[in-house]
Order: sequence, then C-alpha cells, then structure tokens
Amino acid sequence: MKKRLTALILAACTAFLLSGCGSKHDPNTVTILNYGKYFEPGLLDQFEEETGITVKYEEYESPEEMYAKYKAGSIRYDVACTSDYIIQKLIQEGETLEINFENIPEFQNIDETYLGYCKNFDPENRYTLPYFFGTVGILYNTKMVDPAETNSWNVLWNPKYKGQIIMENSVRDTYMVAEKLLGASCNTTDREILDRSLDLLLEQKPLVYSYLSDETADWMAAGNAALAEVYSGEAAYAQTLNPDLAFCVPEEGSNMWVDAWFIPKTCRNKENAELFLNYLCRADVAMENFDYVYYATPNKAVFEQLDKELQEDETIFPSKETMDNCEFFQPLDEITTNYYTELWEALKAY
Repeated sequence: MKKRLTALILAACTAFLLSGCGSKHDPNTVTILNYGKYFEPGLLDQFEEETGITVKYEEYESPEEMYAKYKAGSIRYDVACTSDYIIQKLIQEGETLEINFENIPEFQNIDETYLGYCKNFDPENRYTLPYFFGTVGILYNTKMVDPAETNSWNVLWNPKYKGQIIMENSVRDTYMVAEKLLGASCNTTDREILDRSLDLLLEQKPLVYSYLSDETADWMAAGNAALAEVYSGEAAYAQTLNPDLAFCVPEEGSNMWVDAWFIPKTCRNKENAELFLNYLCRADVAMENFDYVYYATPNKAVFEQLDKELQEDETIFPSKETMDNCEFFQPLDEITTNYYTELWEALKAY
C-alpha cells in the first residue's frame, strides 16, 4: 500500500512540474509547438544565438493531435502553429491572445492577399500570422498513370491501381475526398453524407497501399506507389526528387488551407513569442524556411526573390482559379467531431 501511495505521489508531482506550476518560471525561454518537419532546425539555433532566448520546441503530426496536446495542459506553450480550422476553434474557445503587431515590424513582409484568406478563420486578423498555405490534390507518377485520369478524385478508386494508392493519414483530409465525390461540402454535418463517405472509403480501402503523413513524398519519389492524396507542398518536394511526378487538384474541388502561428492564452513569455514571430517574418529567415519546407509562403519579400519558373509553379503557388474551387475546413461541433472519430476508427479497423 505504501509503495502504491508513493507511486501516486510521484506521478502527481511529475504532472505538477510539467504543467509549470511546480517549477520556477524562466522568462528567458520561448516554448513552441509546431508540426513535425515544419521548420528549418538551424534557424532555431540562430534565434537562440541572436537573442539569448532558450527555445523549447515540441512537435506533433496532425491538427487533431495538436489540439489534444494543447488542451491536455501539461505544457504551457508561448507560441504555436497549426491549421486554420483548429485555430478558429481555439479562438472561439477563448484560448488565444491578441498579437501586438507593433512588436512585429517584419510583418510588413506578409502579402495582404493571404491576410484576406486568414479572415476565413480570424475575421479581424487579430490572432494569427500566416506561415504557409496550399491545397490538397493528387500526386501521380506519369509513367504509371494517364494524366487525363487525374481530373477526378475517382481515379483513387480505380482497381487497376490496387496496392499503389496512398491516402492521407488524417480524418478530415481523407473524408474530404469522398465528400467532394458526393458533391458535398467538406464541412458537412449531414449524417447521410458522412455515412455514404464511409461506404466509399471502405470500398476504396482494399486498393489502398497505406495511409501516410510525412512519408508520402519520399514513397512517391521512390516509385513505391502510383498515386497519392497529398498536400501541395509535399507534392512540390517530391517532384524535386523525381521528375516523373506531377500534381493536380481534381475538378470536384478540394481543401485550401492556411497554417498560421498564434499565441495561446497559456503564454507566459509574450514578448519572447512576438520576438520569435518577428524573426519568422524576416526575409532571410523566411527564405530558409521556404527552401526547407517547400510550401507556398505568404512572405512577399521571399516570393519576389524567387525565379519566374518557381513563381509560376502551380503545385507550390496554386492559381486563383484552383483556390476559388476549394474551400476552407471549418471547425465542427462536438457531436459531429465525435462521429467523424467513430467513422475514422471504423475505416481503420476494416
């Protein structure tokens, strides 16, 4: 009994310390939460050298994982990056602090066009700073797939590509494909549409090689699959590794997304967080990040330095026509979110 009591006390103390409640607050740090492989690692070292501020850096894989990690409350983050619909949800829940843009003079480098897109989830541009943007589409090997087939998401259901199809390991992105094929919004709460989407994905599953995330580009570049549902930036990166790869957004439409930085209400070092955001907006830093991540940047100082061929590459920088045929994810109510989770688990268990 004494051993069990000691173990419980130790566990409680550990949780207390991780939460920051039991440890002395260090004002010379900044605690950051970001997607995996979404920041040039050397730039964090450079920030520390330039400012003397110690960076504590955490990563996650999916927006839903980020939300759960943040809401768990075990770590008090000063600044975080995630996808539009999760930020919108956090704003609605009162979990975000207003950014003082007077402390971010390099914000002048952000193109107003993308601030306009941010209004879809941050109507007054008070809480967010756009980082990268793009679409979701089909990456395919031109030696294995006829480009004419990729005009529709239906190609991902073609039995001749059995075992050669990769889908996103993300509930919203994967269900979006089925919803678009059904002519529905990717923000639908209609149970009939959601059930029919599951039926479509269950029909497709025997054809699917795997549900992947960050590995998709490398697998496609290596020729391990013929087709993949993928984020546009991943597609652009894969194309640098294999010139036989091409990318398109099907005619049924897709998701357009913006990943942005925000300051959560858990922040204890707001001045450091804003100093970090200003650092991100610097042209030299943003260029290095663009070269590393290879997603579309809203930083006009970076865009203006790119060669014309890269500026006109619609895999990285989608055309207005493509973007107009896409829609942003919106946060879903709790009941629908839970239902999506049930459907996702049913798909994975099949």
